[in-house]
Amino acid sequence: MSRQDFYKKCREEYPTFTYQGYSYELTESEISMVFDFSIDGLSEFHPTWKIPRINTIANVDEALIDDMVFSLGMVELVSYWKIACPPTVIIKKKSISADQASWWKKLYFNGLGEFYYTNGIDEDFDEFMTIKCESKPSGRVIENHSSPSVFGDNKPKVMVPVGGGKDSVVSIELLKNNADIYCYVINSRGATDSTVQVAELTERTIYAKRTLDKNMLDLNAKGFLNGHTPFSALVAFSSIIAGYLNGLSYVALSNESSANESTVLDSYVNHQYSKSFEFEADFRNYEKKFIGSGVYYFSFLRPLSELQIAMLFSRFKKYHGIFKSCNVGSKQDIWCGHCPKCLFVYIILSPFLSIEELDTIFGKRLFEDETMMVDFDKLCGILPEKPFECVGSRDEVNAAITETISKYADLQIPLPTLLAHYQDEAVVPTIDFKKYVSQFASEHALDEYFENIIKDALANEGNN
Repeated sequence: MSRQDFYKKCREEYPTFTYQGYSYELTESEISMVFDFSIDGLSEFHPTWKIPRINTIANVDEALIDDMVFSLGMVELVSYWKIACPPTVIIKKKSISADQASWWKKLYFNGLGEFYYTNGIDEDFDEFMTIKCESKPSGRVIENHSSPSVFGDNKPKVMVPVGGGKDSVVSIELLKNNADIYCYVINSRGATDSTVQVAELTERTIYAKRTLDKNMLDLNAKGFLNGHTPFSALVAFSSIIAGYLNGLSYVALSNESSANESTVLDSYVNHQYSKSFEFEADFRNYEKKFIGSGVYYFSFLRPLSELQIAMLFSRFKKYHGIFKSCNVGSKQDIWCGHCPKCLFVYIILSPFLSIEELDTIFGKRLFEDETMMVDFDKLCGILPEKPFECVGSRDEVNAAITETISKYADLQIPLPTLLAHYQDEAVVPTIDFKKYVSQFASEHALDEYFENIIKDALANEGNN
């Protein structure tokens, strides 16, 4: 049976998914949350979250907390809904408006673009889901917060989500002297812990804990539908809870302009949809209109390309031995050296680091690994489908490769296998490397204070 046929069968056998409810306990030290979902007739699910409170704030708005917890459940539910993709979602304990339902459907559909594509499922936006509510509207009046501003010598209180890779390192290092900075980590691992330790921010890190329901994992093992979900949307909704309960005004993501590019050429399918500027802007609008926490969510690195981030990161040597972007090796805190993410990071750093420095980070020379040829061709656009990983745009990958080839030529070093292949086979146009290390994307949500921090950092690079 094809996955398309299995998808239709699941939707017929399990026509409803129910968001049964949620509960939470708020103490002086943390908020703990439990969500109750069911694919009716198949299984129940009870995932949990815990977010610490490391700062004490007064006058917590309980109605606001309730709405934030409910909203986190709305984004959490898609991980369980996708097991059988029931055509109707029932919400029992809250009511959302038609505008809100349309907003959630857009997030689910675009955030599941990779899921549908990789499972070979053809689905229409208007048909994939109907959302129904069984409660009356709460009547809560949303407080209209203006965006926070930076005045005088008062440093803004900024929380930086940390995933253990190079991007959040750049955000931390650029903001450390310009903000009262905290870190936010979901389900910590070696690289996240090492990053905040090297940054000397361990005591100022909010360590959230998310636990998946075992029933989902069991059903996945039995062959039910599985695939990518918009994890960064979970970061968004959980981070405003963490920001609000810890008295922090800003959540500064480290998503770059490259996240906007589709993974599958000429399609809406984007592995990084919930890292895109489109989602970021949608989230801010939703949060302001329907939640109203007063916490400002934006991506600090949005004006930059992946190449610029790599250029800045190359200067922060103390992190080079501890950062990890490899999803395959993340549990062992290693670079696996065989996946597209490892290859992408190797490519993007190559113009800025010596071969010996790359050896120290990765433990092998990835340009010499012929088994990575297909991933290499996907990254640079020789093949039309990028790897389903958080990687940069095709153009900046090409810019990095052409600059690295020039670097090898200047050093009179023979080209390794992948670079020789590129020089012989590439059908992509030559990309101006300088364009990507001097650009400043206009599509961003930084105010003048944060914008100047980025511009000063780029100006300093230009003077080096």
